[in-house]
Amino acid sequence: MHLLTGTQRSASELAGMIDAPEREIEEHLVHVVRSLARDTTRRFLLEPSRCHDCGFVFRERTRLTTPGRCPTCRSEAIAPPRFGIELRASKR
Repeated sequence: MHLLTGTQRSASELAGMIDAPEREIEEHLVHVVRSLARDTTRRFLLEPSRCHDCGFVFRERTRLTTPGRCPTCRSEAIAPPRFGIELRASKR
């Protein structure tokens, strides 16, 4: 979680940083989302995947993996989702 705090990274970037398979990272991200759902001091951020060819944004997608193809133009040139953790402002 510390690699995601204050920044946004894709699963492949995280995999390269810790020398682990991308699929393993995606599995761990599911657990990170669950843990942060109960945390009042931090929030999970998701920048959705986007098609490079037509610009379609996968806003409704709930899976954390990269889609295989764009539903609009059928292109396979898809930018992977990016993940981050934001610290919430403390309420006084």
